[in-house]
Amino acid sequence: MGSLTSDLELKYNSGSFTNPLDSEEFRRQGHMIIDFIADYYKNVEKYPVRSQVEPGYLQKVLPESAPNNPESMETILQDVQQHIVLGITHWQSPNYFAYFPLSGSIAGFLGEMLSSGFNIVGFNRISSPAATELENIVMDWLGQMLKLPKSFLFSGNGGGVIQGTTCEAILCTLTSARDRVLNKIGRENISKLVVYGSDQTHCALEKAAQIVGIDVKNFRAIKTTKSSSYGVWAVARLTAGTNQLGCRSWTDPIISMCHNRDDCNNCC
Repeated sequence: MGSLTSDLELKYNSGSFTNPLDSEEFRRQGHMIIDFIADYYKNVEKYPVRSQVEPGYLQKVLPESAPNNPESMETILQDVQQHIVLGITHWQSPNYFAYFPLSGSIAGFLGEMLSSGFNIVGFNRISSPAATELENIVMDWLGQMLKLPKSFLFSGNGGGVIQGTTCEAILCTLTSARDRVLNKIGRENISKLVVYGSDQTHCALEKAAQIVGIDVKNFRAIKTTKSSSYGVWAVARLTAGTNQLGCRSWTDPIISMCHNRDDCNNCC
């Protein structure tokens, strides 16, 4: 791995730079990357699931500054194999049983390649009509599979997006719930809002509540039990008759959620 030279001067000659969108070079390097990933998955179960490296190991093998000139893909992949792979916790290994199940697939990998290749910034329809319309259609497919009410779908004047992470989705949900209630009661009453969640919920819910401005004392973790399938139906009883406004965090099936969403007028 090369690093910046001491004089920090770039050498502007014909060999220093390449066309970043050269189709033939992309084809050549792309084949190398796919072969590398295919070989990785062919042998992934041979690696220890949890990385065995010591903290700070990478600093010892990387240069102190960024390189002046690009290195070949062959050199980069060699570095990845020697220095990066051994520092990976192999989430896609068949021997991995923590956090989330396997989330990778051939379809996912190739879909990412197509998406990256087109490099669309789909912030509105005119930026790429196909991106907007495909998103609407596929999101409706997902909503139908989850048996969401028609009003939740684009075809029913609803619609939505898939967030990059669960944490983002929780934050967006709480932000929407907060604004929906404050638009009714006035933004000066934010201190009255209460967030309820299962005691099995990830700490991201409590953190999101703080980010959207909910008083830390107004986050209530509801005790759940195996006998009730870890449901949070107790929220309805806790919010009934109170002069505070609650926002529910659900762990129950989608259909039951939708059927129960009007049980508490102050919940969102």
